[in-house]
Amino acid sequence: MCGIAGLLGPKADAADASLMIAAIAHRGPDGIRTEAGPGWAVAHARLSIIDLEGGWQPLHAAGGTVIGNGEIYNYLELTRDHGLGEALATGSDFEPLLHLFAREGAAAFERLRGMYAFCMIGADGRAFLVRDPFGIKPLYYREAKDGLLFASEPRALGLGRPRAEATQELLALNYTLGRETAFEGVMRLMPGEVIEVAGGRIVGSSQHRAVFGAAPPRGEAAGLLRDLDLRLEDSVRIHQRSDVPYGLFLSGGIDSSAIAVLMARLNDRPVTAYTCGFDAPGARDERGQAEKLARALDLDWRETTFGEADFWRIAPQVAWAMDDPTSDYAALPTYKLAEAAKGTLTVVLTGEGGDELFGGYGRYRRALRPAWLGGRAPEPQVDAAGAAALARWRAATAPPPGLTRLQQAQARDIKGWLPNDLLLKLDRCLMAHGLEGRTPFLEPELARFALALPDRFKVRGGAGKWLLRRWLNQACPAADAFGKKKGFTVPVAHWIAPRAADLGPRLAAHPGVRAFRDPAEVEAIFRDPSRADRLWPLLFFALWWSIHIERASPDEAMAALIR
Repeated sequence: MCGIAGLLGPKADAADASLMIAAIAHRGPDGIRTEAGPGWAVAHARLSIIDLEGGWQPLHAAGGTVIGNGEIYNYLELTRDHGLGEALATGSDFEPLLHLFAREGAAAFERLRGMYAFCMIGADGRAFLVRDPFGIKPLYYREAKDGLLFASEPRALGLGRPRAEATQELLALNYTLGRETAFEGVMRLMPGEVIEVAGGRIVGSSQHRAVFGAAPPRGEAAGLLRDLDLRLEDSVRIHQRSDVPYGLFLSGGIDSSAIAVLMARLNDRPVTAYTCGFDAPGARDERGQAEKLARALDLDWRETTFGEADFWRIAPQVAWAMDDPTSDYAALPTYKLAEAAKGTLTVVLTGEGGDELFGGYGRYRRALRPAWLGGRAPEPQVDAAGAAALARWRAATAPPPGLTRLQQAQARDIKGWLPNDLLLKLDRCLMAHGLEGRTPFLEPELARFALALPDRFKVRGGAGKWLLRRWLNQACPAADAFGKKKGFTVPVAHWIAPRAADLGPRLAAHPGVRAFRDPAEVEAIFRDPSRADRLWPLLFFALWWSIHIERASPDEAMAALIR
């Protein structure tokens, strides 16, 4: 896990790359290296995970150069299967890719299992920007007069004016959509995309490693459970490849519990697990279930709490971390967990992706019901001001043909919600503390298997993730896989409510909020307890705007609202 930045074009200069990487130096606390060659200049801020001594980037081999963020988990298999051992000068997970690229060109990218965003520069001067199929690792670019700039975070590219459409999406959906970011001229590389660059200009684009389209796996529950066990164990095994300490974030839910069971199976020593709970009356969390599972699996379980003081301290830090914004309140405990784990762990496995792959969300089950039983399309619920954003969401997340209604809902989330909300907040909140987050569910072969499952193995008896629950129930009865879950809710409204009377008018007068929302409506929201779900998105947006548009520090942004 690292930060990368660079320029591609005839006037590329190492000094410019150095300035870019300085903006995202928090991603690589172990050191920065900058280098330039004909038509390119790149910089790398390193968080050392694999080959601590020899894995510094950029790497050069077989006439090419690569600079990357993330991990290629199957580097050992690629080395073995393609006879690369004698050719390698380091133990880096990225070096085998250089040799494969020299043999196969861009086709080599199809062989990768991992989370990655990288720039590959070939011997002929052509360059490729590549992002993993789910968009676990971010990559942004800006087309300029003198060439193409790229980086792991928008802030390294120079944040320009905010885009009105993206701002509307953030306020309506809690995240932004598609290729264009919240800033004019700053683009996202799309999940699974490969962009070819020559002479500093984009000359081609393609998609790789589609996760939909596999034939449904045959057989009934017993055989599918065996297949699932093999695939899950294989994914967790390769996600544990690391030369530094690793552990997991354990919520007590199905997905992180499944990862915990497999890590306990694969490790001889107790696995370190962190759980966050909330200090607020009536707050829903699953600390009790997490502790029960930790005892059953003999985990080294560590609990951290999140209270009102944490909320007001961490909120502006989260807004700073999210230069590509999402107002998902789950970012708050994620940030606190990363803060707690820093110094003990460097790599953290998490359960992101389990709901999307195995059909866990309640909106999926609603999509399968007829309208007279309360069924409805699994779309974001927006007010009149969000109608245009909803229309763009429908277009941006359109599923491929030939899918069931449930698979269509999953496909929409995988194109929109997953990369632009869940994975984004995981990347930013962990990288702010120099931690690497890994997502074993989002391994391409496991994903193809899960997404192709017939609907009856995902939703059954009013419960989602049916096959995964069956597997977990067999693997660890203490997980209580079919028990009623409390769910995960961050009590942000409870913490904001005591300040709502003062905060409402200040937010209504905030320049960013005022530009996109009627001030009277904003004040009305802060007076109406039934609209408490809108308090945090508006507060986050004001903080984000102050920090990234007006260039305030996090403390200054919060102080302007809370006096």
